Amino acid sequence: MAKRPQKSKSSRSSAASSASANTAKTASNQKLVLKIKSNETKRMSTRQGERTKAATKQKLKPKPKKKVDAKMPKKPPTAFFFFLEDFRKEFQEQNPDVKSMRDVGKACGDKWKTMTYEEKVKYYDIATEKRAEFDRAMAEYIKRKESGEDEEIDEGDSEYED
Repeated sequence: MAKRPQKSKSSRSSAASSASANTAKTASNQKLVLKIKSNETKRMSTRQGERTKAATKQKLKPKPKKKVDAKMPKKPPTAFFFFLEDFRKEFQEQNPDVKSMRDVGKACGDKWKTMTYEEKVKYYDIATEKRAEFDRAMAEYIKRKESGEDEEIDEGDSEYED
């Protein structure tokens, strides 16, 4: 509810006295009726508000999809994903009855959290090597792109097209 602007004290008192005089006169001549909103009207007003929000979401235009360059090198996985590959094989050998990837992922995450840094170093080294390879490939890709060698991108080459 919006607040009404405050009037000076002198104007308030005169306005209040005249208003009380008016209500006293009208009260004798007419009945005062108070309107109270029922719960149904409140529910309907909130439903209408929900509808308008939903309607505005539908009116928004989807963002245009970025074109994916198929020749751009992919980012390498992190150390955790290299650990996940090894752990998944071991876990499935020890627990052949567990088929859910959710259970495997939870067990892997718990194991990764409890591992010491010395145990994780092996996977961090692999990830660092792959990241260095990616950086070299990306630098080469950027050079080719700037020189104009990769300007011609065939529409049929991209894996991510509609």
